[in-house]
Amino acid sequence: MTSLKDIRSTFLDFFEEDGHQKIHSAPLVPQNDPTLLFVNAGMVPFKDYFTGAARPPSLRATSSQKCVRAGGKHNDLDNVGYTARHLTFFEMLGNFSFGDYFKEHAIEKAWELVTKDFGLSPDRLMVTTYIDDDEAWNIWKKVTGFADHKIVRIAGSDNFWAMGENGPCGPCTEIFYDYGEHVPGGPPGSPDEDGDRFVEIWNNVFMQFEKENDEIVRDLPKPSVDTGMGLERIASVLQGKNSVFDTDLFQTLIKASEELTSTPSDEERAPSHRVIADHLRSSSFLIADGVTPSNEGRGYVLRRIMRRAMRHAHLLGATEPLMYRLVPTLVDQMGEAFPELKRAQAFVEDTLKQEELRFRSTLGRGMTLFETAVQGFRPGDMLDGQTAFELYDTYGFPLDLTQDEARRRGFSVNVDGFQHAMAEQRARSREHWKGSGQQASQGEWLKIRDRLGPTVFTGYENVDGSGEVLAIVKDGRPTDSVAEGETAEVVFDQTPFYGEGGGQAGDQGEISWPGGSARVIDVQKPGGDIYAHAIEVTSGTLEIGTRAVLSVDPSERLATRANHSAAHLLHAALKNVLGDHVAQKGQMVDHERVRFDFSHNAPVTEAELAAMEAEVNAVIRQNLPAATELMAPDKAIEAGAVALFGEKYGDEVRVLTLGQSLADQKTAYSVELCGGTHVARTGDIALFKIISESGIAAGVRRIEALTGEAARQYLEGQAKVARGLARDFKIQPGDVPGRVEGLQTSVKALEKQVADLKKQLALGGGSGANAAPEEINGVKLIARVLDGVDGKALRGVAEDFRKQVGSGVVALIGVTDGKAAITVAVTPDLAGKLNAADLARAAVLAMGGQGAGGKPDFAQGGAPDGSKAEDGLSAVRAALA
Repeated sequence: MTSLKDIRSTFLDFFEEDGHQKIHSAPLVPQNDPTLLFVNAGMVPFKDYFTGAARPPSLRATSSQKCVRAGGKHNDLDNVGYTARHLTFFEMLGNFSFGDYFKEHAIEKAWELVTKDFGLSPDRLMVTTYIDDDEAWNIWKKVTGFADHKIVRIAGSDNFWAMGENGPCGPCTEIFYDYGEHVPGGPPGSPDEDGDRFVEIWNNVFMQFEKENDEIVRDLPKPSVDTGMGLERIASVLQGKNSVFDTDLFQTLIKASEELTSTPSDEERAPSHRVIADHLRSSSFLIADGVTPSNEGRGYVLRRIMRRAMRHAHLLGATEPLMYRLVPTLVDQMGEAFPELKRAQAFVEDTLKQEELRFRSTLGRGMTLFETAVQGFRPGDMLDGQTAFELYDTYGFPLDLTQDEARRRGFSVNVDGFQHAMAEQRARSREHWKGSGQQASQGEWLKIRDRLGPTVFTGYENVDGSGEVLAIVKDGRPTDSVAEGETAEVVFDQTPFYGEGGGQAGDQGEISWPGGSARVIDVQKPGGDIYAHAIEVTSGTLEIGTRAVLSVDPSERLATRANHSAAHLLHAALKNVLGDHVAQKGQMVDHERVRFDFSHNAPVTEAELAAMEAEVNAVIRQNLPAATELMAPDKAIEAGAVALFGEKYGDEVRVLTLGQSLADQKTAYSVELCGGTHVARTGDIALFKIISESGIAAGVRRIEALTGEAARQYLEGQAKVARGLARDFKIQPGDVPGRVEGLQTSVKALEKQVADLKKQLALGGGSGANAAPEEINGVKLIARVLDGVDGKALRGVAEDFRKQVGSGVVALIGVTDGKAAITVAVTPDLAGKLNAADLARAAVLAMGGQGAGGKPDFAQGGAPDGSKAEDGLSAVRAALA
């Protein structure tokens, strides 16, 4: 059997021997293509090479590109697990010619690889060409010796590729494999072509024309080749399997899933095991490439994938989180080909575990709502869209998960109704949004970049320089000049101004020229490597062709350098103190402060913060020179440099080394890939002080810190507060913490006394006289509005009332500061018949709130309008009736 690993290496080695440069897979998050959610085809990372917007490192390239199709136009999520070939994550093997060889060489090499190196019998193969592509048809005829009926001409978009209405386009040719007569289906172009007998294993795209307004207007001066062969699909062919899930990699993952769930992959459970195996790959690789679960954008798609797999784990009977325990098996299978997966393993495992724990806490409540909504349903019935949206909005159930559950029972979901509810929510969100003004599009900047080439950055050594104005963009459109009082974005041939990137803010400063001056507000890199200076002209007129003096604000640059270098030291300290699972999730450094986001699933303790702060300051005091070196990315990573998940690096990177290890004094303290500006010596940072630590997303924490004079001023401010308290208390500053702690203890004791008094009042002075229950539909109910009692205090009152009632329901609404808090308690004997969460939710909705949460025997919620408290109790009575 030929393994996926062997097939991948055979393909790449074959084309490397043919003069193709091996290119490592790009991250799944597109680097310079805002039109795509994820990389979904092998050619996506090479798009700029095909359009001419960038120069390729070689005229020939080959890669095994990781791809995800689980959102947007290309979305295979719903089909995964139920068909033989659909996957959310797959590898696309490809060979590419950027104006080098064309049809004949591409076809000859494809045929050679498939029939000789892969050993497929020509009798099992057939090919297609575009209907008018006589050249490709004749080449196939010569290369294969096929009879005419085995070279099928196909019309339409299936065999003609275009990048869009404008840009490169051209005909395709495909290779198909015939599984044999025992499999239903017909050859391509036939009425039965959608069957499984003939499967496409390779597609060649010949880019030879250019489109304008969806019309072919000219031949390309340098025609190119883009090919794609799905690794999992060719593996199923070479291993004699009809399903990709029967190939070696998936069988290894499925067997691990079977062992951990103690559940066989039989006919009924096979789809669940397949979903888990596929979604494990897409989730793990997305996390490794910098995507974290959230409620919007790429993070939401990741959460959908994760939760769909976790739901299937629940269906298999898994009582504990499953996904993270499968990661080692995945890394063992794919970590060698994709080292970024191995580097991120600890973070991937932690993210999967925490997300599954969160999802399991909401799964039960969401399923209760689902079960209530479909009670009495028969096969063919449809769940309403509003309920599906509530499952999504309140319980985090993605639509496809609800559809999955409905499909298992023979129901469907009103997708239009769901989308309508979603659109209404988005409209409400947009009410408070304001646009940011007219800006030049990404495409416009790429045109400017293509015309002018990259900006030369001179700012590593200097804060002053000169540059010639090459382009001016005003109100989103190119122009020839910008006058006093106007703002614009200006491109120079060279600049000392740093353009925002790598988490470092763009520089600010001044520019001047004979007869004029301007303030530089910000610098961005909208075209990748051209620097757009956002300026406000303070005098004169700036025109294209003018040579200007460029001056970065020196004090701000010094402070920014210190903060950026401190961020690197903090990153190393985080790993040392918290563990290797820590990964940078974002940063922004400017002249004011350090803001550093990192992966960690618990608040950082005071002791841990103090340890990190001490480490960073110890390295600062070493006052060792900072060293920078230009290296190839792979060599830098092999040498120990830290690369960020999801970052795409060029052919050459700057490697920054700071300080000496505090443990062995033989290795560097921090070695990272970074193109930003940094201090000359660690001592230039002077002082480092952490001022805050907080959680900003699931599994992501944020530290903010100060350096140098800003840190000194912060500490002086803290000391001033301590001295002031010492004067007020008439004690020494060192005794202030003890005095404050004593006051806090006194306040807590008084608060407890007040809470106990309120509780006694609520219980009718302790006699319970006012707690006589009413009876509704055979159920005893104690329903009261308690003024001045908050949600926390309600819990204790409800517990006492629940003991008094014996068998029944307690519904209490506390009103404080004009707001309402609802607590509903159900006695154990009724918990299986009545649901406290449903009763609390009814009360909250009646009072204008959004919802409530809890368990079947105890639930709480809140509402903004305490004046509607009686309405809330009436809603509970109505629900019981």
